Amino acid sequence: MNRQDGPERPYDVVLFGATGFVGRLTAEYLLAHGPKGLRWALAGRGRAKLERLREDLAAADPERAAEVSVVTADARDRAAMRALAESTHVVASTVGPYIWYGEELVAACAEAGTDYTDLTGEPEFVDLTYVRHQARARETGARLVHACGFDSMPHDLLAYFTVRQLPEGVPLTVDGFVRAFGLVSGGTLTSSLTILARQRQALAAARERRRYEPAPSGREVRVPLAAPRFSKETGTWALPLPTLDPQVVRRSAAALERYGPDFRYRHYASVKTLPMALVGTAGVAAVAAVAQVPPARTWLMKRYEPGRGPGPERRARAWFQVRAVGEGGGRRVFTEVSGGDPGYGETAKMLAEASMCLALDDLPTTSGQVTTATAMGDALIGRLGAAGIPFRVRHAR
Repeated sequence: MNRQDGPERPYDVVLFGATGFVGRLTAEYLLAHGPKGLRWALAGRGRAKLERLREDLAAADPERAAEVSVVTADARDRAAMRALAESTHVVASTVGPYIWYGEELVAACAEAGTDYTDLTGEPEFVDLTYVRHQARARETGARLVHACGFDSMPHDLLAYFTVRQLPEGVPLTVDGFVRAFGLVSGGTLTSSLTILARQRQALAAARERRRYEPAPSGREVRVPLAAPRFSKETGTWALPLPTLDPQVVRRSAAALERYGPDFRYRHYASVKTLPMALVGTAGVAAVAAVAQVPPARTWLMKRYEPGRGPGPERRARAWFQVRAVGEGGGRRVFTEVSGGDPGYGETAKMLAEASMCLALDDLPTTSGQVTTATAMGDALIGRLGAAGIPFRVRHAR
């Protein structure tokens, strides 16, 4: 289904939070790579900042920037969020932490039948929006697609791509191994500390979701937290990675019968040496400890305020690589997706391509809270490959 087939609206895509660090990168990408005739707008709280951003875009491409509109709206203003949602086919939001600033916009999109994308890696937010807005989004036809950046698009789509290389109708297993190098922006740090500080609330939200979310009928889908191990498949140490990513893969597998009657996914950070693994584990534990102490957490957030991030030269040195090993029906396949700066440059690209995919492409009919694999699947994999984030089979036997 193509949302353009629905009622006419002024915009195809509205980018909300456009003046933030990733928002600016997404705006630059849309300007450079959006198709001719794409109707899109910059949105946020401050008109002066939005106008300055449009001026910066005009310096790169005056003709195309002149066609970009500016919309002012506050994330906590219910009426403004409703008007924003009703003006467009797709809203792409970069305004986080989403648990603080995101729900009014999701509610407005669910009510208006507007497709929605974001960059959240916050399990609590995703579970709460499912409980509160899934039913209405199903009624209106809205597609609510969370985690459209490095969390969790490459992992979700690579698992989907890997399954497509394996036999149908048999039990399947997929293991994902993530390697990445990059620096952190103020917004990413704030969101990460917020997640770590709200573990109790996140567990409560997950329990509430389980009360409403149906299990797949006649099929088994599992995402166990595996033990650390040395991976012969990748030649690295594999550390269990309890992020949002495996939960997104689980939801794709539950929604699509192509994942087979019995599907298991495990998610790992891939580290070259044991000392690096130990240092990385200690570092995560230290940040988690800081997140539990409000004064320390506030101090750290103020030192790296949202809106700031690594410059072009540092982003140019960043990279990511996700590999997967899939097995089933006597076949074993090794797959990979890779790209540049995962947290910012490639994340902006992923968000922009997902939003244009929802707005412009012919897609399967879905609604409610859906994943990138279930909502966009092959179409989005094709878009990302053309944009320099290829999915490929390394070898199979």
